[in-house]
Amino acid sequence: MSDLRILLTNDDGIDSPGLTSLYDELSTIADVTAVAPATNQSGVGRSRTGIGHGEPTVTIEEHELGYAIGGTPADCTAVGLRELCNPDALDVVVSGCNVGPNVGSYIMGHSGTVGAAVEAAFLGVPSIAVSAYDYERFFPNTNDYSAPAVATRRIVTEAIEHDLFSTVDVLNLNTRVDTETTLRSTQPLADYDTAIEANGDGVGDFTNTYWAAKPVGPDGLPELDTYKNVYPEWSDRAAVVDGVSSVTPLRLPQIPADGKTIADVVTAYNNAI
Repeated sequence: MSDLRILLTNDDGIDSPGLTSLYDELSTIADVTAVAPATNQSGVGRSRTGIGHGEPTVTIEEHELGYAIGGTPADCTAVGLRELCNPDALDVVVSGCNVGPNVGSYIMGHSGTVGAAVEAAFLGVPSIAVSAYDYERFFPNTNDYSAPAVATRRIVTEAIEHDLFSTVDVLNLNTRVDTETTLRSTQPLADYDTAIEANGDGVGDFTNTYWAAKPVGPDGLPELDTYKNVYPEWSDRAAVVDGVSSVTPLRLPQIPADGKTIADVVTAYNNAI
């Protein structure tokens, strides 16, 4: 593992504590270069600067962890793989650690964290998207992402040792922020709705519900214990509801990979805890 090389990015910005935790932990097994957004870019999916409108120009500034990019997470992946690093020398791109879970078929297209990982796979380098959730609060309210960082190190190690990326392009990993848990192989499950209401000026206001099966709390966030037994056990959502880690293997174009391909990795991961 001493020759392992990792490109690290995220969507919460290069100064996010989740990215710093991943950088520190992954640096124990690999040469890590961070190429991440200069500012928060949550929820932009796989959008690229200037694609479809404007000039495709981004800024690149040196940072103590690597480089800060004035652009989207997918921009960061593209700049890292095509300008700042030699893609042939990289083993994997890691994107995260996101503040809040990224589960379900819709959120996996909406998330900048996952978008950066998918961009890497399209550019020929396997990737892992990492997100952390708080079982009580849903969104973590902490600067301590050591547990998700350890989980990420384990999954990187096991995936490479078991040659998982010969059959999988992207891994979507969701972990508890407060503790390391067992890992469950999952698939994305749709549970999304949106409401559009005209405000009287010919403008529609969007309300998006990413956990639509049950009414959300007054703050618009799901209360996870109310979702018990709502989702099938194989789904990424059920794993989060059960308070365990979820890993979803994907093949491009963003379709679930054969779950059998990850069984050995999950077993080895759980045996190492």
